[in-house]
Amino acid sequence: MKNVLYLIIGIFFGIVLIKSEAASWFRIYEMFQFQSFHMYGIIGSAVGLGVISISLLKRFNVKNSDGNHIIFSNKERSVFRYLIGGILFGLGWALSGACPGPMFTLFGAGFLPILISIIGAIIGTWTYGILKDKLPH
Repeated sequence: MKNVLYLIIGIFFGIVLIKSEAASWFRIYEMFQFQSFHMYGIIGSAVGLGVISISLLKRFNVKNSDGNHIIFSNKERSVFRYLIGGILFGLGWALSGACPGPMFTLFGAGFLPILISIIGAIIGTWTYGILKDKLPH
């Protein structure tokens, strides 16, 4: 039953992505060309909501859907790590016209060429899984 709830939430999120044009290649292109505030507004709103949500989760010691406490661990902060990761993510986003969430939304909306990006993402994730023990973290 829990998986059905997650599926419904995912479908709703996909509809929001399509209707807000957050999954639109044209809007993503505009963003990377600094021609429109549309995507920056969406991303900024999501970051702000995320900061508030995490603060509330920490303050009220909220449990997850299995009843376990949510644990936030402090990770080593490395500017180099975030810089390289951000550059790779941004390049992939700019080249494919979609980040991982909207890729599946676009496929669900019937944009079949996005399958090339989905297959690339799966291959990249699989490659990372093989190499993760050899990479600096």
